[in-house]
Amino acid sequence: MAEFNEFLEMGGYAAFVWPSYLVSAVVLTLLVVFSVRRLRRIERDLKPFEERRQARRNRTRSSRTEPLNDT
Repeated sequence: MAEFNEFLEMGGYAAFVWPSYLVSAVVLTLLVVFSVRRLRRIERDLKPFEERRQARRNRTRSSRTEPLNDT
C-alpha cells in the first residue's frame, strides 16, 4: 500500500501532475463533444442537398431505363 501512496504522491509533484491530468481529460472530453455536435450539425445542414442529389440521380436512371420508341 505504501508503494501506491508513493505513486499517488508522484515524488512530491502530485500538486502539479494530477491537476494536469484533470485539465487534459476535460479538454479532450470537450473536444470530442464539440466535434460530434459539429458533425451532426453539418450532416443536418447537408441533408437537403443529399436528398436533391439522390432525386436527380433517380430521375436520370429512370430516363435511361425507359425503352426507346422506334416506331
